[in-house]
Amino acid sequence: MAIEAAPLKSNTQVPVKRPDSPWRMSIRRFTRNRLAVLGLFILVFMVLFCLVGPMLSPYSLSDYAVANKNQPPNAQHWLGTDKLGRDILLRIMLAGRISLFVGFVATLVAVVLGSVLGALAGFYRRFVDTIIMRVAEIFMAIPQLPLLIIMGAILSDLKVHPSYRIFFLVLIMGVMGWTSLSRLVRGQILSLREQEFMQATEALGLRDGRKIFRHLIPNTVPIIIVSSTLLVASMILSESALSYLGLGVVPPTPSWGNMIADANSLIEFRKRPWVWIPPGVCILVTVIGINLIGDGLRDALDPKMKK
Repeated sequence: MAIEAAPLKSNTQVPVKRPDSPWRMSIRRFTRNRLAVLGLFILVFMVLFCLVGPMLSPYSLSDYAVANKNQPPNAQHWLGTDKLGRDILLRIMLAGRISLFVGFVATLVAVVLGSVLGALAGFYRRFVDTIIMRVAEIFMAIPQLPLLIIMGAILSDLKVHPSYRIFFLVLIMGVMGWTSLSRLVRGQILSLREQEFMQATEALGLRDGRKIFRHLIPNTVPIIIVSSTLLVASMILSESALSYLGLGVVPPTPSWGNMIADANSLIEFRKRPWVWIPPGVCILVTVIGINLIGDGLRDALDPKMKK
């Protein structure tokens, strides 16, 4: 009588596919958004254009050639020269450094203030929430641009040196821009503090600072990222408007705003478009790129908000 052999057990194990992390899924959704990728490409190009471009230019900011003033674009000066004979292409790249610096650093100040104050208001509630939100409402009730114009006029009256004026401008714009983000963070914190993981922190006896900065604020990072990208574009536009009015970054330090202000006469506006069109295009392209990134991040980090 034949005895059947038992089937051999295979030692090979079927690999278990690990689920993607939320951040990896968000990156995948972002890269599938063509407009968002286009915006990222535009922003990276503008940053490299402003940071690396001046190193490759044969000219310097102190090159004044009055004999070559107001020249149209040519082989030597691809975007022409201004009324002092300076190369406009070089000035646009250097001005981009200032405009991008003001936009990003002012946004950083606003994000830090908005995140911390919004988290404190949402966590402690009661009188802390009342005080912070009433202050935020006061800031939101004041028109931002007129207040920035007043601050810029004060800096002009105090004769603040142009190199230090930039830092004062960044601080003022950052302090004025924290309100909307703080309200968003507060709303998120009010929802998060009622969830189970916060009850666990209560049981563990963690301090309030650890609860806020290690558990609550990290869970609001997606909404902070989306808001900050859109805030950068607003800061760049505000700086350009102030510089155009002569109350922001002042010459000889170039910025896109005060370069457009050079076309302050009808002759400059009509007969020398190379003076004001290139910096205007840089502002337009940069702001569009940042807004596309912000929309893409919103759809990637919070798909429920997608239309």
